[in-house]
Amino acid sequence: PAPVPQVGTNLTDLRLPRKVTVRELGGCMGPIWPSYYSECSALLFVVDASNPTQVSSSCIQLLSVLSAAPLASVPVLVLFNKIDLPCYMSLVEMKSLFRMQDIVSCATQPITMLETSARDGTGLADVLQWLRTTLGDPH
Repeated sequence: PAPVPQVGTNLTDLRLPRKVTVRELGGCMGPIWPSYYSECSALLFVVDASNPTQVSSSCIQLLSVLSAAPLASVPVLVLFNKIDLPCYMSLVEMKSLFRMQDIVSCATQPITMLETSARDGTGLADVLQWLRTTLGDPH
């Protein structure tokens, strides 16, 4: 089945090896995102790389998140997802459309970018490795 856009909020626990909780919030829930910022240790921002019409709104949402005071030092992973689709834009194209060089140079937090496919698993090992490295292990 084709993936559907996230419309609610999901909580998922991962072991990295310590347990971390991932809260998934759909793009349409942007207005309530700030209520979760204070409990955020790392941020994964997922962009649909197969939908160029959403680039401007995704970019505005990303800039809003990056400028939020509670997230000023929270590491950010921008995921360009759906690279399994034939119409996807490459990482180079997405970086250009998002003006990622400008965003990264102005941001106060470290930003990493990866290409992923939630459908076929491409890039997911890199996401888990980023989480392990970023969140560390307190023991």
